[in-house]
Amino acid sequence: MICRQNLKHLQAIKAVPAVSILLPTHRTSPDNKRDPIQVKNLVTEAKNRLSQEFKQRQLDPLLQNLEALVAEIDYSYALDGLALYVSHDFAKLYYLPFPVRARVVIDQTFATRDLVYGLHRAERYWLLLLSQGETRLIAGTGETLEEITDEAFPMVMSGPGATSPLPYHADSSYLDDRHRQFFQQVDQALANYAEGESLPLILGGVVRQISFFQEVSQYAAAVAGTITGNFDKASLSELAPQVYPIFQSIRETRRSQSLEELAAAVDAQRVVSTIGEAWRFAHEGRGKTLLVEKNYHEPATVCEAGRLELAAEPGGVGIMDDAVDEIIEVILAKGGDVQFVEDGALALHQKIALILRY
Repeated sequence: MICRQNLKHLQAIKAVPAVSILLPTHRTSPDNKRDPIQVKNLVTEAKNRLSQEFKQRQLDPLLQNLEALVAEIDYSYALDGLALYVSHDFAKLYYLPFPVRARVVIDQTFATRDLVYGLHRAERYWLLLLSQGETRLIAGTGETLEEITDEAFPMVMSGPGATSPLPYHADSSYLDDRHRQFFQQVDQALANYAEGESLPLILGGVVRQISFFQEVSQYAAAVAGTITGNFDKASLSELAPQVYPIFQSIRETRRSQSLEELAAAVDAQRVVSTIGEAWRFAHEGRGKTLLVEKNYHEPATVCEAGRLELAAEPGGVGIMDDAVDEIIEVILAKGGDVQFVEDGALALHQKIALILRY
C-alpha cells in the first residue's frame, strides 16, 4: 500500500536520469492478459528515449535495474495501476489501487504526481474493527482494503473476562473496565501506524465496545463514521460495501472544504493562478494549498532567470515531462497541502490555483 513515507522517500531521490513508468492494469482475467504487453511496450519506449539522450555505458546499471524490476511484477496481484521507478541505484514497483494514465517520464526526479493524486483522490483511512476476541486494523485506500497482520494486529484481549475467568466478586463494571483497558492498549498500538498523519478513522464493532474505545482513545476526534456488528470473521470483500459510503462522504467533504477555502482566499487576495505563478510562489515557500484539476499536465523548461516556460511536448534534454508534478512535490516538501478537483472546476484559474500563506 502507498503511504506518505513511501512518497517522501521517492520525492527525495534526485538522479539523472530518473525513469518513471506508469500504466493502468486489470484485476481480473481476461483483461489482465494485456498488462504484460503494455509493460513491454512502455519499457521499449523508455529504452528508446534513453538511448537518444545518454550513452550506452551510462545506461547499463539503470537498464539492468529496469529488467530486474520488470521480472518482479506479479500480474496476478495487479490492482488498477502499476508504477515502476528506476535509476542507476534505485528500483521499486508499486501496485496501485487506482488507475493511472500510461506514460513514460524521464527527468531528474521521479514522477510522483499519480501517487499524490491517488493518496488524495482515493482517500486513505484506517478501519479499526473492535472486539475482545480479535481487534483488527485495516488500511483503506478508496474501495481497496488491506489488513495489517504483524506483531501488533490482530490484537487479542487476554486475562480475566477473556482468556481466564472473572474473579468471583467481579460485577459488570469490572468487565467494562477490563474492556476499557484493552482498548487503551489498542489505541497505543494504533499510534505506531498513525504517527505523522491525520487520517480519518472508521470504527466497527458492537455499539458498547465502540463507545468504550471512544472514551479512552486519543483519536476520538478523527472518527469519521462507524459500522456496527460482529466483524471477527468478516472478509475484506464483505466489509468494503459497508465502508465505501463513509469513504465517499469523507472525500466529498474534503473537496468542498478546499473549494470553499479557495473562494475565501480569492476574496482575501491570497491566490495566484496559472502554472507560471504557481511555480514561482511554490518555490518561494508561500504555498499553503495547491488545487489542481485532475488531468492537468504541462511539459516545461526553466529559463536562467528561474521562470517556467511551457514546452510543446515532453521529451528532450532540459524539458520536464510534467511541471505540475514538480510543483506538487515542492508544495509537499515545504509543508503545504495538495487537493485534486474535477476537470473544469478551476476554469477561472487556468486549471491550477495556489492559496498563499501570506
